[in-house]
This record gives sequence, structure tokens and C-alpha cells, in this order.
Amino acid sequence: MKKAIALRHIHFEDLGTLHAEFASRGYEVQYVDPSIGELDTLDLGRADLLVVLGGPIGAYDEALYPFVAQELAAVRRWLDSGKPLLGICLGAQLIARALGARVYPLGVKEIGFSPLTLTDAGLASPLAKLDGVPVLHWHGDQFDIPEGAVHLAGTAIGANQAFAVGSQVLGLQFHLEADAARLERWLVGHACELGVAQVDPRTLRADAQKYGGLLALAARDVLAGWLANLARSR
Repeated sequence: MKKAIALRHIHFEDLGTLHAEFASRGYEVQYVDPSIGELDTLDLGRADLLVVLGGPIGAYDEALYPFVAQELAAVRRWLDSGKPLLGICLGAQLIARALGARVYPLGVKEIGFSPLTLTDAGLASPLAKLDGVPVLHWHGDQFDIPEGAVHLAGTAIGANQAFAVGSQVLGLQFHLEADAARLERWLVGHACELGVAQVDPRTLRADAQKYGGLLALAARDVLAGWLANLARSR
């Protein structure tokens, strides 16, 4: 069985609806929490694929959260290995930074369900399955597209929402993995952020019920397409 390691920074921001697709493709998933030193004893070399998930801190916050420096170093080592890497939200920001791109405050909070604007490259990529599908945005930072990467998607608020480096590396600013059936954990866990941003949790809850099923299907198709591309490139 293939092994996927998922770096998880906060318990409820997990692989969500993508977990079943990983399992169906023969991956055993192991969650690792970088914030409590679990990277210290982890042999990344034994894994076939790495996913770096989201979290409510910045990819540039190592002065406040020292583990970020260690995690960034691990992402750089993984990039050097050439093995598949998927980053979501904070994870994509860490990948962008590891590739030499800037990560910085967007100036506003982009929180809520809305569709992406896919570039021509995005429409020719596995992300094409998300065309017209509202995804969950939940971030206040943005990355620049790394040198040598391909820009795949944006929104009116955040121009840089996705990038790819070859077929091996995919960075997504948005949350395609969010499980509508478990979104209440996000609403409770991020209640303070929602309050400061003046985002009504009732709107998020209603939109999750409205769009969650469609997003789950599209997200699985995106992951299946990405994994299929990986298999073809080997």
C-alpha cells in the first residue's frame, strides 16, 4: 500500500472529502502535527506523497511559531525529492515560500463560498472539474506564483489561487476538501476570526448545505485527475 503523509495544523482541517479518494487509490494516510514536534521523528523518505494542510497562522510566522521554520525546511526537502506534493491554504503558502515566492497579507479576509476564475492552463488541468463550482475560501494571506510554476486560478479578491509545478506539485489557496457535513467544527473553531471579519456563520452554514455535495464530487474528480497525471508521468 502507498503511504501519504498529511501535515495537519489544526484538528478539524483534515483531508475531509478527499480522504476516501486517497484510500480508493491505494493510499494509507498518516496525519502528522508539526506544531508538537511530530516532524522530529518522522522519516519522510518512507512516504510516497505529502499533503500540507491549512491552519490559522501565516507561512511567514516562524518568529511567533518556531515550528514553521522546521516545517518549511521539510517542505524544501520534499520538493528536492521530486515526489508528489499537494498544498492547501497554508500548505500552498508554505510551498510557494519554499520555492522562493512571497507570501503576504491580502489586506482583507476572503471567507465564503464562491467559484474560481480558471486560467487557460487551469482549464487544461485537473482543476477544470471546479469550473463554475463554488469552493470554500478562508484566508487572509496570498502567495505570489513561484518562478517556474503555472498559474491556474484566481478570484476577484485573491488573484493567485492555485499553481502547479509540473505534474508533481499542486498548490491551492482555497479549500476544495471541506466537508459540508462537518463544517460546524470550522465555524466553532474559527468563531473569533469570523466575528472580527464580520462574517455570519449562518451564511456559511447555508452555503455549505447548498454547495457541499457538488463541491465534494468535483473535489474527488480533481484529486483523481491529479493522481492519474502522476501515474502517467512516472
